[in-house]
Amino acid sequence: MNPRLHALLDRIGATGSLLCAIHCALLPILIALLPSLGLATWLGDGFEVGFVLFATLFGLAVLAWSYRRHRAMRALGLLLPGLAVLWIGILYAPLHHALVPHAVAMTFGGTLVGLAHVTNLRLNHGHVHDASCAHSH
Repeated sequence: MNPRLHALLDRIGATGSLLCAIHCALLPILIALLPSLGLATWLGDGFEVGFVLFATLFGLAVLAWSYRRHRAMRALGLLLPGLAVLWIGILYAPLHHALVPHAVAMTFGGTLVGLAHVTNLRLNHGHVHDASCAHSH
C-alpha cells in the first residue's frame, strides 16, 4: 500500500476515534443541554452503534494491513482492548444505561482506539524496507 495512503488512513482513524472519545466525555453535559441544542440525533444509540461498528471495521482493516508491513503488535494491543470496551459499553445493558460509567467506558475505549491509530502511524513511519522485509523491492 502507498505509505501516504497508510498515513492518511491512520490519521483519519486517530482523529475519528479521539473525536468519539471527546463526544463520550462530554455526553453527560450535552444530555442536560439536549432540549435547547437539538442534539438528540447525534447522541442517540443508533449513532453510537454505527460509529463503533465503523471504528471496528476501519480499525481492524487498517491495523491488520499495517501489521503485515511492520509486524509489531503494539497498535493491535491498544486497538483490541479499546474496541472491547466500546462494545461492552454498548451491549452490556447495566453499563449502557448508567450515564457517567457509560461515558467513562466509551471515552476510555475511544481513546485507546485513537492511540492505536497514532501508534500505527508511528510504526509505519519508522518502518524501513530492508533485506529482512517481505515488502522490500
